[in-house]
Amino acid sequence: MNDLIKPTSPQSTKFDITTADFPLFVVLWNQRMGLRTPALHLKMARWLEWSWSRQKKNKKHTRLLLMAFRSAGKSTITGLFAAWLLYRKADLRILVLAADLTLAKKMVRNVKRILERHPLTQNLKPEKADQWASDRFTVRRTFESRDPSMLAKGITANITGSRADIVICDDVEVPNTCDTAEKRRELRERLGEMEYVLVPGGTQLYVGTPHNYHTIYADAPRTELGEEREFLHGFERLKIPVLDENGDSAWIERYSEDDIARMRRAAGPNKFASQMMLTPVNIAEGRLNPELLRIYDYDLDYVRELNSLYLSPPSLEGGGRGEGDQCIRIVSASAFWDPAFGSATGDRSVFAIVYSDVDGNFYLHHIEYIKIPSPPESAAAASSPPLAGGQGGERDDEATAQCRIVAELARAHVLPGLTLEINGIGRFLPRILRNELARARVPCRVQEISQSRAKDLRILEAFDAILAARRLYVHKSVCATPFMTEMREWRPGVNKGHDDGLDAVAGALAQSPDRLTRIYGGGGHGWMKHSRPHKADTAFKI
Repeated sequence: MNDLIKPTSPQSTKFDITTADFPLFVVLWNQRMGLRTPALHLKMARWLEWSWSRQKKNKKHTRLLLMAFRSAGKSTITGLFAAWLLYRKADLRILVLAADLTLAKKMVRNVKRILERHPLTQNLKPEKADQWASDRFTVRRTFESRDPSMLAKGITANITGSRADIVICDDVEVPNTCDTAEKRRELRERLGEMEYVLVPGGTQLYVGTPHNYHTIYADAPRTELGEEREFLHGFERLKIPVLDENGDSAWIERYSEDDIARMRRAAGPNKFASQMMLTPVNIAEGRLNPELLRIYDYDLDYVRELNSLYLSPPSLEGGGRGEGDQCIRIVSASAFWDPAFGSATGDRSVFAIVYSDVDGNFYLHHIEYIKIPSPPESAAAASSPPLAGGQGGERDDEATAQCRIVAELARAHVLPGLTLEINGIGRFLPRILRNELARARVPCRVQEISQSRAKDLRILEAFDAILAARRLYVHKSVCATPFMTEMREWRPGVNKGHDDGLDAVAGALAQSPDRLTRIYGGGGHGWMKHSRPHKADTAFKI
């Protein structure tokens, strides 16, 4: 390396290198930034340069896929690679595609910063400011073209008419672009248009991690999608999982064995396999295992004098607590209502209540499949429509009756707040529910939420990690509800049975990290910390 570096003078910090290889380019940049270059990044750099040099010799290896675990620095190395390519050949045109324009512009800005500060590329910055924009720039070059040296585009943008020598697809597959079958189909169609953008002999480089079993990075065709060969067929691949074949960390300086074990527990087995081990996981293989639940049998105990909520007495099955353990102090609660009306064969209206303790355990204490008795079949009932409010012997309408049940459950379980899904029929329920809570004098806050993500993903993300860690406790009364059957029979992606209970519990688990602090209508249960202000007594003499 020292033979290639030729200072222009003994006092100068500029170097005259015209043939620096990519690993040297990376090392020089890290030295300028005061950083060390890890072996992981040198491995990526050597592979990228080897692939590029082979292209120049035999016109092959023009289709590349770099897969590395999350936070491995693959986008950073790719940005340096783009800068190195322009350093070696300033006439190149590079198009950066990402899941959205913001992510693509982030790489373009990073490459601009490298070109401005790298000791080998400072002469590439153009004189005109209009050629140095945030989403595109043009370096000093002899080639005249309407296309800039580097251009950022989102995957859904119109790229008709653009031409590029190199297309970098940086994290084009993210949850927002692949969480439904329709989005996965659209993503494949958009990426198929890259062939019309690349010039003959151009290079296409994909950088990312799999987010779905039907990932575009799969190394085998997904026949259920009608594929006869994998989407990136013929691509040269470099795959770097966080653990190698011997179980050793790929980046030991940053991720120790304890760090990786902690990530596995926090993310859950499916997400860890996908994002860190680069193994596309079939969502149908993420079925929920009821054997991982821990059953308990004790009651809710609100101690008004201590303004605290407990579960007592402790009597858990499956380990973790014994006969001599103390009461479990509850520190937060979350409740989720997924409402529904209609026939018995349709969606169910489900209300789920989850508590959590200071150790991070979750307690599914109650789940209510709300049922309203059918009105009596009589001429009087048929000719006289029911009125809301239940006054004068009249029956409540179904919405009011369900809200009244939820209000009573909120009182019985000392809930400071609950979340109501307002998709579909739930949109008009918040006002009715708040009225019923106020009428029953239950100081419970109502939070409205509209769900847009796929139900299967919501359920998997809510249950996956805490089931793997065996941190979900279920009251024995829940075992007598349809919840356990739903859990056993649930097949995401192909499920045709009921999953409303799973959806409600998933909603409660998703909301549980947020401790509700403001109570609708003022007042409220104060057993959760910071739920109401405290005024210190200052009437004393010093």
